[in-house]
Amino acid sequence: MRLTHFGHSCVLAEIDGATVLFDPGNFSHGFEGITGLDAILITHQHPDHADPARLPALVDANPGAALYADPQTAAQLGGRWTAVHAGDSFAIGDLPVTGVGGRHAVIHPEIPVIDNTGYLLGDADAPARLLHPGDSLFVPEQPIDVLAIPAVAPWMKISETVDYLRAVAPRVAVPIHQGIINDPATGIYYGRLREMGPAGTEFRVLPAESGTEVS
Repeated sequence: MRLTHFGHSCVLAEIDGATVLFDPGNFSHGFEGITGLDAILITHQHPDHADPARLPALVDANPGAALYADPQTAAQLGGRWTAVHAGDSFAIGDLPVTGVGGRHAVIHPEIPVIDNTGYLLGDADAPARLLHPGDSLFVPEQPIDVLAIPAVAPWMKISETVDYLRAVAPRVAVPIHQGIINDPATGIYYGRLREMGPAGTEFRVLPAESGTEVS
């Protein structure tokens, strides 16, 4: 598995011949001009996960890509977008994918909770090789190989991030959703996750816009 982080929650995953892009949002940069995608997966409608200005050009540049999103976002975007509910399963080539979670984390009790579909990617031998939870703290039943963990969010305290990492206990954790803070501040969050994560979990920061083998 090869991962490329384009900032915030935008991750390009290359697994078993499939090339999948998650959450090309307005806090992410470098995904513009990507072609040859097999699929684009969006977890929810917030613009930091689905940039309304750049998403149409990305879709046009990848006419062969399958398009999947949470139900509300799929309804908003229309066209070729397919709604994925929690529990739905589909395949991107030979790569099995399962929708998980279903709801965005609570930002404030007075703010309506929207759809948020996380995605589990795997294969026949390892059905949970990668989990991208979007804006949620969904804990799966399966052991997770690689977790894209939201590191900083307005809906989350650092103690909740640590507890989430401990609950999932993946082999490798890569931080995402850091675009809401300045770069010098990431060390505060990354340091706590690295120090307080479960034994046996490798915490690995992906270099920006550079593909990295993680398994």
